[in-house]
Amino acid sequence: MIWLIGSRGMLGTELARLFEKAGLSYTGTDREVDITRADSLEDFARRRGPFRWIVNCAAYTAVDRAEEEPEQCRRINADGPGHIAALAGKSGSVLVHISTDYVFNGRGMYTGNPPARRPYREEDPPDPIGVYGRTKWEGERKVQEYAEQCYIIRTAWLYGRYGKNFVTTMLGLMGERDRLSVVGDQRGSPTWARDLAEAVTAFIIRGEQGRAAPFGIYHYSNQGDISWFDFAQRIYERGRERGILTGDCRLYPCTSEEYPSRVKRPAYSVLDKTRIKAALGIPVPEWDRSLEAFLETIKEE
Repeated sequence: MIWLIGSRGMLGTELARLFEKAGLSYTGTDREVDITRADSLEDFARRRGPFRWIVNCAAYTAVDRAEEEPEQCRRINADGPGHIAALAGKSGSVLVHISTDYVFNGRGMYTGNPPARRPYREEDPPDPIGVYGRTKWEGERKVQEYAEQCYIIRTAWLYGRYGKNFVTTMLGLMGERDRLSVVGDQRGSPTWARDLAEAVTAFIIRGEQGRAAPFGIYHYSNQGDISWFDFAQRIYERGRERGILTGDCRLYPCTSEEYPSRVKRPAYSVLDKTRIKAALGIPVPEWDRSLEAFLETIKEE
């Protein structure tokens, strides 16, 4: 049995659909079980467990608002995972915890001569630059401290059908406005929530088949990288091709300094996927192919 925490969020909803498709037995919870209270988690586990797997998709993700609500952000992103991990450790459950590229400072790592920037690897030192990133890193450390059997999966630029995200926000704005400014000096890898959900499910299936991947930290995002501005352009082009967008909207690049934000975001957050590809033996789709597949689902709906 799997306990899916945060089951009504963007990733949680995709996971629930995949678990059903794969014939995996699960129970999902959202805000009705308060992860910031150990007794709330323990009470649910006592009534509905035992659980072989616990998947934690719950998180405080409002990056700007986190600067104004640091304690609330910490309770959800750090204390909550700590409580979940402690429960998993005591019950012998395997914990899958979702983390973020924001644990890095976004300046990148360099190698070679002359030095060239390379994607972040799992062993690179975290150095978060905002409340959201710091609390997610605290959550990672608590998970590793309390749950010996754990997978921490860092992802980036997540979008999907079930929740607020860049792709659906851009489609909405492009349908309403005739011009938009989009940040052009931040680079990363867009990630379709369905692809990430398939990777999480692969960890569970392998474990259930007795072929468990080594515990630890893994990176997962779609292959390739792009700026937010170029990503927005591709959304616009592909949206018009499919008839999702019918009006005209001009896009203009701006700098991070020109874009109003309470917090500095990582300028470079490309993640190296070598470890997860080797551990699971699965391909990681290119970001543009996944975007096209996602837009097809919107068109069909």
